[in-house]
Amino acid sequence: MSPATFADLSALAAHLRTELATKKFTLLYAFNGTGKTRLSTAFRDLGRAVNEFGETIERDTLYFNAYTEDLFSWDNDLEGERQRVLELNDDSKFFNGLRELEMEVKIGKLLQRYSDLNFYIDYERQKHSDSGSRPLPPAVTFFRERTTNGDPISIKASRGEENIFIWCFFLAIVQLVLDGAEAYTWVKYIYVDDPISSLDENNAISVANHLAQILTSSDKSRPTVVSTHHPLFFNVLCNELGKKARKHFLKAGASAGGYILDDIDGREFLHHLSALAELNELQKSGALYTHHFNMMRRVMEQTAIFFGMNSWKDCIKPEANDPEKTLYERVINLMSHGDYAVFEAMEMMDENKKLFRRIFRQFISIHPFNPERFPN
Repeated sequence: MSPATFADLSALAAHLRTELATKKFTLLYAFNGTGKTRLSTAFRDLGRAVNEFGETIERDTLYFNAYTEDLFSWDNDLEGERQRVLELNDDSKFFNGLRELEMEVKIGKLLQRYSDLNFYIDYERQKHSDSGSRPLPPAVTFFRERTTNGDPISIKASRGEENIFIWCFFLAIVQLVLDGAEAYTWVKYIYVDDPISSLDENNAISVANHLAQILTSSDKSRPTVVSTHHPLFFNVLCNELGKKARKHFLKAGASAGGYILDDIDGREFLHHLSALAELNELQKSGALYTHHFNMMRRVMEQTAIFFGMNSWKDCIKPEANDPEKTLYERVINLMSHGDYAVFEAMEMMDENKKLFRRIFRQFISIHPFNPERFPN
């Protein structure tokens, strides 16, 4: 099947909604910087209505992305440096029925899979000042130890612990959706974007496995999109959901603002091989843009790690009659940093295209890739 092209994120989001009408799950793999977070927002906006004051009056998507994480913020008690808490922005509908639904118990059961961190939620915080007291938003106190009289000793959770707590908070709400909780009957779609940015490889497997279990555990499951830049997380989800999910490789299009959706259902997917196959087609067609040097360097970095080399530069091994190793390193370095590192529709100059083709051909010829994947 030929890759599908879309003029903008709104058109792509509408296509995903159409796909979800016939298959419950859609999985998207994309490099960082492609637009995954913006796509999740575009998907949400298609089911969102606002009134004349800009207030949301209708919605249909429960989503997890960078904005979800921003609903949680630290009050580090800069004056006393004793009671550090993670505040919840309860203006968001994300926190509907927080106390009534016994979220602490639900989150705790999920969190114990990943961490020994303890916590409690204070729903009625007060700060006293000369002008009286004013209510503060609910906040989470994390602790591992207690004082001699049994009071929790608050601690500042690490970034990884904070992220996994927020993820478990989201999973608890997903479970409420599947259980039919009245506070979340508005949810028709679930959208998850990169929940594992700060997790190690072991947790990446656990999170993917656990997410698949929850999504498929109920006959009331909602149509769901999961997007990620993490290849291991993506591959585990592909295996867990199997034929229940559509799988796509999302890429930036050649035109500014455009996108390409490559259907990889039924195909082996290893992101470095997919990237090389794409670069092979591009260098043959001549449709080479500056950010393709960045893709080439990423593949070299992964190859160097796999073979135990000291640097990606060790992957550059010119032929005997080609003395330009230093030039190749310099060009790849230049094109992989600064303004060239983002996905822009900036076509390479002819001289750089020649250099790219030479570097690419030498790379695939000196490493033991299957030559059938890169036909001349």
